[in-house]
Amino acid sequence: MDERILLVQLADIGDLVLTTPAIAALREARPTAVIDLLAAAQALPILPDGLVNETFEFDRAGKSASCAMFAPDNLPLLLRIVRKHYDTLVFFHHFTLPAGLWKFRLIARASGASRIIGLQNGKAGFLTDSLPDEGFGARHQAQYWLDLVGLLGACSQPRPAQVRRQAHPMLRDSLNSPIVAMHAGSGGYSPARRWDVEQFAELARLLQEKCKASIVIVGQKDDSGQELAKSLAAPYVNLTGQTTLPQLADVIANVDLFVGADSGVMHLAAAVGTPVLSIFGPSNASAWQPWAIDGLSAVLRSGVACSPCSYVGRSIGAREGCAARTCMKLLRPTHAFGAALELLAGREPARTSTLTAERSANRRLNLLGVPVDAVSYTGWLALIASWVEAGSGARQVCTVNPEFIMIAQGDPIFLGILQRAALCVPDGVGLLWACRRRGFALPERVTGSDGLPRIAQAAAQLGWRIFLLGAAPGVAEQAAAALEKNYPGLQIVGAYAGSPAAAEEDMIVARVNASRADILFVAYGAPRQDKWIARNLPRLQVSMAMGVGGSLDFVAGSVPRAPRWMQERGLEWLYRLLRQPWRLRRMLRLPRFVFAVWRAADVHSGTDNPRRASEHVEGSG
Repeated sequence: MDERILLVQLADIGDLVLTTPAIAALREARPTAVIDLLAAAQALPILPDGLVNETFEFDRAGKSASCAMFAPDNLPLLLRIVRKHYDTLVFFHHFTLPAGLWKFRLIARASGASRIIGLQNGKAGFLTDSLPDEGFGARHQAQYWLDLVGLLGACSQPRPAQVRRQAHPMLRDSLNSPIVAMHAGSGGYSPARRWDVEQFAELARLLQEKCKASIVIVGQKDDSGQELAKSLAAPYVNLTGQTTLPQLADVIANVDLFVGADSGVMHLAAAVGTPVLSIFGPSNASAWQPWAIDGLSAVLRSGVACSPCSYVGRSIGAREGCAARTCMKLLRPTHAFGAALELLAGREPARTSTLTAERSANRRLNLLGVPVDAVSYTGWLALIASWVEAGSGARQVCTVNPEFIMIAQGDPIFLGILQRAALCVPDGVGLLWACRRRGFALPERVTGSDGLPRIAQAAAQLGWRIFLLGAAPGVAEQAAAALEKNYPGLQIVGAYAGSPAAAEEDMIVARVNASRADILFVAYGAPRQDKWIARNLPRLQVSMAMGVGGSLDFVAGSVPRAPRWMQERGLEWLYRLLRQPWRLRRMLRLPRFVFAVWRAADVHSGTDNPRRASEHVEGSG
């Protein structure tokens, strides 16, 4: 009896497109096997004929995938699977959410398969055969699935994706060349991935004016295509909501360039071999960039230090990004136009490093997922001196304490920022205790409050220019006057309260850059100050940017610091609590930190450096 294999890919259109290379490889390796596919109903129309024997449509009906799987409406679907008596089951999924695990266990049980294959992240105990899940972006999603079917003897070498095409009368002959397809949507899963319609419209106008291009607007009714059409002059064709998925694939196959954000439509474009310019912000380009094996592609990213913030490591993270969406706003139509010209000329745009800043050479501990560098004040000052001398881009420094670490456990954007920072100094006696418990000796406690005056003293001697940003109105100016008095020759080239609001970012960045500052201290409170720095780091023309919390208040004298004897004994937190009882709720994070460190099985001493997904950009702010 022929082997029966069930493949499971329940995600959306783009995910199924990226699974087709693995399905094709498996079909070649097992030509006589019965290979069936359980997939999302909205994605199945793109599956070409001949890859599988039978398909099972999973209809979510507006519910989450986990809730829909347990709904009575899907009982007949499960019964069909039960009756097939499969030998092997392959899950093309990362097992990320607890609810999802129950869904996949149910499918595994219904299939009756004795061999169950998937990615193992320590949670999927029902797997019999697996490859390690190294996290989103460690490999492209398509390569993950090719490697999985390699366990069944299939070839894991990269191969193109395949999609169904159905002829559509786009009337190419009536349009000027080049023809550029634009998709202003991103699917319904995460609208945060979308580039603003105004940006698309400006790019379209540039292509029309400079290249005499024709624009073809594609997508579904909720993909902002109608808004884009209202902003354009002829020649353009608006096919929004007028094509099936196979027809859409045919339309895109007959244009000269596709431009769109991270979406299933973008993956369709890459699969049909059309040159693709893809726009990425919150989502992980290392995992989902165009799988353009037989074509040209370019990824446009702004390179902000907090991107990607969704699907990083083994976590979904911040699926909807942040309210500021600076990672998308910094992507200008002029950047996209330059990359588009290269692709239209048959060339792949040159790639540049997103963040060229080097990490420190200090030993580093990964504590509850947050890096802590074994650095002293002397070593820190030496690093700053090398950064200022090099002048090769801004570095972010974070002052990590137990409160930061506990905030990061529930804030994936903040966690990503800490993991990508050039330096994470150990600010907090709790860190010294935690590191000792793990056999990792820190040379000393390095605080932002003490670091700021030390840096100011070095700046006065070495000519570094400093900008003070944040705190209450007038405090930055008072702090500047106090520092200049204490350290003769110090150059405070700017002092401004401002706010971390997204609407003020452009103005504040311009103000900082105009000052020609070497060092930027930001006092908006954690984690807002650290997020502000990360969002704007690529366009800040400083050598170091650091959040300093209440340090400007201490320097200005508006808030007194604890007596020296309390600082030396690590009791500064108690002094601040006595003066500001409202801090009690924040202080409750400290016992939670102690308990988390005590029980954590995933924290190891040593010099491990958290993996960073590779980042590339064609165009930066």
